[in-house]
Amino acid sequence: MPALTPKAPATSIANTPIVLTIAGSDSGGGAGIQADIKAISATGSYACSVITALTAQNTQGVSGIYPISSDFVEQQLDAVFTDLNVAAVKVGMLSDANIIRSVAKKLIQYAPRFLVVDPVMVATSGDLLLQSSAIDCLKAELLPLADVITPNLPEAAALINKDVPASETAMTAMISELRALGAKSVLLKGGHLEQDQNSTDLLILADEIIRLSAARINTCNTHGTGCTLSAAIASYLAQGHDLPAAVALGKDYITAALIHADELNIGQGHGPVNHFFGLKA
Repeated sequence: MPALTPKAPATSIANTPIVLTIAGSDSGGGAGIQADIKAISATGSYACSVITALTAQNTQGVSGIYPISSDFVEQQLDAVFTDLNVAAVKVGMLSDANIIRSVAKKLIQYAPRFLVVDPVMVATSGDLLLQSSAIDCLKAELLPLADVITPNLPEAAALINKDVPASETAMTAMISELRALGAKSVLLKGGHLEQDQNSTDLLILADEIIRLSAARINTCNTHGTGCTLSAAIASYLAQGHDLPAAVALGKDYITAALIHADELNIGQGHGPVNHFFGLKA
């Protein structure tokens, strides 16, 4: 049988926006790599992935974490970047300082057009998922490369060594120190202010603050909201939207995924959001 030859690119077909997610795997499918791939696909881009850790996880919690070696993380990154035209990268769970350094080194080497970093550092229980040395490495080597970082309130507090804010006023008091982390912008997510009627996020740009607010959705199916939002933002950046538009579209997408979350009946704990709410039977 003769060897197959690659097809010549069709000039009439536009380039597919490709988004790479670098994160941990969630065996329950609600967060991490699995949520990212769903969000990127649902918002119209092509998803590829680099796995930094394996988790034994379901809707009720995490029962085990198996980190991937930094050498193999680098091998995965080389495989993706030397073949695929990656337009945007989303970074999620990085389990230790060695992996953070490896990811930062390869992002500098391949220089993707857009970088979204979701600093996954704090578990739902409030426990830190990264040691202080790894947090320092994240702040020194990865965050300054980002076009936008997307911390929730506990993560933002850990990044600047402050108490978790209990109000929107307290959120605004964090702005200067969050800007000083060196990322081009910060999306400070206010979802943890559960007493508020609305869920309000602050997009902190170099010279402007954009307030994005949506009605708070009463659902227990919230697993993977942060992963989903950051992946959607990366997807919209890859499609050519500017940062404020990409963030606004991402906010609209996660809000709709939460509105439709109770249409799913997945697991016995906190189920996932409904990534594919737009699909009709």
